[in-house]
Amino acid sequence: MIMHGIWVLLAAILGVVSAPLPAAVQGGNYPQRPIRLIVGFTPGGATDLVGRLLADKLSERLAQQVVVDNRPGASGIIGARIVGSSQPDGYTLLISGSSISIVGSLYTETRFDVQRDLEPLALVATSPYVMVTHPSIGVKTVSELITYAKPRSGKISYGASTPGTVQHLSTEMFKRLVGIDMLFVPYKGTGAMLPDLLGGRIQVAVDNILVLAPHVGSGAVHALAVTTAKRSPILPSVPSLAESGLPALDGFDTGGWFSMYCALKTPPHIVKKLNAEILAIVNAPDVRERLLKFGATPLPGTPEDLRRQLAREVPRWRKVIQDAGLKVE
Repeated sequence: MIMHGIWVLLAAILGVVSAPLPAAVQGGNYPQRPIRLIVGFTPGGATDLVGRLLADKLSERLAQQVVVDNRPGASGIIGARIVGSSQPDGYTLLISGSSISIVGSLYTETRFDVQRDLEPLALVATSPYVMVTHPSIGVKTVSELITYAKPRSGKISYGASTPGTVQHLSTEMFKRLVGIDMLFVPYKGTGAMLPDLLGGRIQVAVDNILVLAPHVGSGAVHALAVTTAKRSPILPSVPSLAESGLPALDGFDTGGWFSMYCALKTPPHIVKKLNAEILAIVNAPDVRERLLKFGATPLPGTPEDLRRQLAREVPRWRKVIQDAGLKVE
């Protein structure tokens, strides 16, 4: 009887030792089910386009479906918080535009802090913004816009995706530098803004070249300038704001960038695997070609690269917000 009890005990111990580890601990087994990729903006915008491209390629490489889930609101904070509060298992990811470095300083009541609340996964790409006008106002250059706007203070409406994006703050900087006043109309994303821009309900927009270039090409809107220091190969005939010949705009240089995140405390082997897959995708010739056609320049980066990017951008835009007295409740 005693020997039988010992054998039973040994069998139980061996059974525990040989039991399979949870999936989260087995790096080689991730992922074992579909992954959700949160986009904090409406479908049809630049972040959504880049997100869907990456989701398709991740699905192929990981042999698991990566499902895009658009959760617009509060300039991307709603989507970011879904990821921040998710299980740290690598099954809920976020793709964001550069506004993620801004919104915490603008929506002060939300107490959102990207550097504190999310785990960086990867840098993906950069993209310039382009300033456009609706043909109804007959403005085709930056100088013409300033001349048109000055006697119409507060009567011209402009769109720039959601409040707190680089598009929005870049336009606010432009207004202050050239001495004009235009009314900002907030949207839940570029996709939501486009119908009003194309229909002439707003007269001016500053947004991602990925989305606006086709409408410039069709003549639906006029491109005045790009916001980056150099011209974009997508719209090579369109000058930069710094090229406008206005001393107030010398050195003007802003642009967008796309990055990916997961929940804090996600196991390092999952973060490493996801980063390696994302970088392989962004470096793939077909993906690079598609990004360039969108108007985005591939910028594959590690989690540490993304941390350094945030360390530069968060304080830069916080100062712009404070200097302009901007705040959204």
